[in-house]
This record gives sequence, C-alpha cells and structure tokens, in this order.
Amino acid sequence: MTLRHPLHESALAFRALHVPGRPLVLPNAWDAVSAAVVAEAGAAAVATTSAGLAWALGAADGDRLDRDRALEAVARITAAVRVPVSADIEGGYAEEPAGVAGTVRAVLAAGAVGVNIEDARHGAGGEPLRPVAEQAERIAAAREAADEAGVPLFVNARIDTFLRGAGGVDGTLERAAAFLAAGADGIFVPGAVDPETVEALVAGIDGPVNVMVFPGAPSVAELAALGVARISAGAGLAQAAHARVRHAARELLEAGTYGALAGGYDYGELNALFTRTGE
Repeated sequence: MTLRHPLHESALAFRALHVPGRPLVLPNAWDAVSAAVVAEAGAAAVATTSAGLAWALGAADGDRLDRDRALEAVARITAAVRVPVSADIEGGYAEEPAGVAGTVRAVLAAGAVGVNIEDARHGAGGEPLRPVAEQAERIAAAREAADEAGVPLFVNARIDTFLRGAGGVDGTLERAAAFLAAGADGIFVPGAVDPETVEALVAGIDGPVNVMVFPGAPSVAELAALGVARISAGAGLAQAAHARVRHAARELLEAGTYGALAGGYDYGELNALFTRTGE
C-alpha cells in the first residue's frame, strides 16, 4: 500500500479554490502573526509576499534573500495556520532548473502546497525577463519535483510583462501558453488590472488567471465578473502595516501622544491566535 504525502489533501483543497468567476482572495502575509491574522479574518488560504517576507528578515526584495532563510519563515507561517499556504519563491532561489527543483522540495518540507515562480530578472543590465524556453525549463523542474514527491503542488507562473514594461497581451499569452505546457497550473500577471486587458488575458489563457490589486484597481466583484480565478494583494498589506507603524512611532516621538495606537488588536485576542495553534 502506497501512503499519500501528508500534504496531498491540503494541496487538492488549495487547487479547488481557483475558480474563474469565484476567485480565491489572498491578503498576502509575511510572517507567522500576519498569517494568523489573515486566516482569522476568514481567508481560505494564506499566500506569502516575497517582498514583505524579505523586509521582515532585514533584506531587500528582488532575489536578494537566500532560500534557507526564506523557507524557514514559510515553515513558521504554515505552523501558525490551519489553512493551505502558498509560498512566493521569487525566481526559485536558484539559477538552474535543478536548483529550482531543490527549492520546491524545500517548500514541501516547509509545509506549503503552492508556489509562485516569477520570470523577471533582477540586477543591473540584461533583459528584464528570462527567455521563455529557459523559464519553461525551470517550471518543468518545479512540476517534476512536486510530482515525484506525490504532492499536487499548485505552480503559479508569474509573468512580469506588465510589471516590468516588457510586453503586452500578446507577449503575455505566448509566455502563459509555454508555462502551462511546462506544468504550471495558473498564471499570475501583476500590473494588469485594466478591465479590457484582464478580459483579454482570461480569454486567452487556458488556466486560472491571478491578478494583483491595489488602491484604484477594480473591486473583487468586478474582477470576478471578468473571470479572474485568484486575486492577490502582494506586498500591499505589509506596506500598509509598516506605514501605520511609522505614523504611530512619529506621533509618539514628535507629539508625545498615542492616538495612532487606538483601534489596535486586543492583546488577549492576538495572543490567543497562537495559543490555539499550540505555539
């Protein structure tokens, strides 16, 4: 008798949440406490933000954080919640496909059942995006590593054509087709929120489409009507939270008052989030 991987059912549950027209909404978390708060707020799953996670660990975003530190943080997040977790692994924390496969195995060991893998290049010089064939090989390596482990990991291929100003709808559709053929399960196109653009992407991509929202973007209901299957906040919650910290700190230091502290989480309520998970 072959035993199923302990993450198998959670991975299937996470996959089932990607429904065009009834999108999975992800207020992205960056550490154990933000993940616990997001789950307590009612999120069906938790996804990490690579930027927020890097900042929490004292690093800049953009493939500057090493794999071990990033996935140690992911493991703390999966331990803090009872819902499925998807990890933003930037470019896979490796240059070669074999390295990306190693990262996926480490993701599974950390308890996550989904990954985002982006096609952007970081650093000075060169093209802003990896060549299609090169990125397809990396996605195929991720797929193979998960399949060998017996986990139906949701591989979300992030395409940065719009975010990096490196292509429009046609270029995005070309990349999406190649990445889905290589084993990706969904396509994430941050930077694309114009309704006509989103509608064209949904129509042209043979898989669940994920968009990233921010102030001024269409509402969840509007994006659902366009057929979007997943909506992410990216680093938005982390940015808002840190801005609140700055505001409160400045008030305390400059005015000597404490108004910005009003409305905070009740101490006992926040502490109980971890009492319930056994932390």
